[in-house]
Amino acid sequence: MRAILVDDEQLALDFMEIQLGKIENIDILGKYTNPLEAMDQIVNQEVDIVFLDIHLPEINGIELAEKILEEKPEQTIVFVTAYDEYAIKAFELNAIDYLMKPVQLERLKETIRRVERRQQPSTRTLTTLSIRVLGDFAIEINGDKSETITWRTKKAEELFLYLLHHKDKLVRKTTLIDLLWQDVELERANSLLYTTIYYVRKTLSPYHNHIRVKNSSDGYVLETKNVVLDVEKWEKELATLPAINEMTIDRYTNVMKQYKGPYLQDYNYLWAEADQYRLEQQWLITALEIANSYHYSKNMSKAKFWYNQISEHRPDVEEAHLALMKIYAKEEHTVLVHQQYNLLKDYLSKEFGVTPNADISNWYDNWKKEKT
Repeated sequence: MRAILVDDEQLALDFMEIQLGKIENIDILGKYTNPLEAMDQIVNQEVDIVFLDIHLPEINGIELAEKILEEKPEQTIVFVTAYDEYAIKAFELNAIDYLMKPVQLERLKETIRRVERRQQPSTRTLTTLSIRVLGDFAIEINGDKSETITWRTKKAEELFLYLLHHKDKLVRKTTLIDLLWQDVELERANSLLYTTIYYVRKTLSPYHNHIRVKNSSDGYVLETKNVVLDVEKWEKELATLPAINEMTIDRYTNVMKQYKGPYLQDYNYLWAEADQYRLEQQWLITALEIANSYHYSKNMSKAKFWYNQISEHRPDVEEAHLALMKIYAKEEHTVLVHQQYNLLKDYLSKEFGVTPNADISNWYDNWKKEKT
C-alpha cells in the first residue's frame, strides 16, 4: 500500500513513518510539511492512502482534502488530529477514518484493514444510473434492484439533494451556508461545508463514474453522466405527448405510471416546495384529462379508476368526487354515492373547516330527494 504523509510538524511525520514501518506492505512515497507540495505529489502519483493532518498552517486539512478529491475523487484520505472535540465528533458520523495523536500502533493497523476492505475491487460494471426522486428516493443501477443511500448526517443528505435539484449548475458556497448553517459563525460554517462536501463525495464514491461534485472558485457543480433522473424523464415524455384521445390515451397512462409519488415526498425542504407543487399540478391536470376522456368515451371502469386515483391522491379536488358520485348514481350504487359525498365533506371540514361547494351540495341534495 502506497502512502503519503502530510503534517506541518516534522516530528509527527517521523513518528508516523516509524509506526507505519511496523506494518507489512506499506510503502511511504513521501512525507510533506508543505501541503501544496504534498497535493501536487498526491495528484500526480498512484497513491493508495493519504495521512493528512487537519491543522495545517497554509490551508485547512479538510480544504486540502476537498481539493485532492476534486482531482482524484477515489483517493482514500485518513485524517490525523490532536485532541479536537469538533473534529472527532464530525468524523465519528461518517465512515471516513481519523487517527488521534499520538497514533497508536493497533489503531493504525485497524485503519489499514479498513482501507484494504474499502479498496477491494468491484466486479460490477456501471453503465446506466437511474435516480428516483418521485416518491421514495432511491438509486437503480443497470435496471437492477433499487439501492438506498445511507447518509451519515442529515446535512450531507440535504446538501446532495440540493445539488441534484440544481444539477449541472453552479451553486455558490454562500448559498449552501445560508441554506444549512445560517446561524453558525462563518469560519465554522465554512469548515462544516468542506467536511460535508467530503462526506458527500465519499458516500457517492461507488457511483463516481456517473455522479461527481466539482468545485469552482466560489461554489460547486454536481455533474452527471449516463444518469436518468426520473422527474426529468417523466416531464419530457409528458410534454411530447400529442392531444389526448382514444388513440393516444394508452400512451398517457403509461407515462403516468412513472409518477411514483410527489417530488422528494419524504422531505420537508422549503427549497423543494415550488417544484413539488408544480409537478403535483402537472400530474393532477393530466390525471383529470385521462379520467374525463374515459368518462366521455363511456369507459366507466377506467374512468372510476382514475377519478379514485385523484380523490385518494388529492382529496381536495372536488371535481373528481362529483364525477364519481354521478357515475355511482347512474349505476344505482346508492351507498357509494353517500360514501363519496361524506368522504369529501369530512375531509374539507377537518382540513379546511369548510363544506363542499354549492354545486356539489345542491346536486347531492337533489339526488337524495329523487331517491326518496
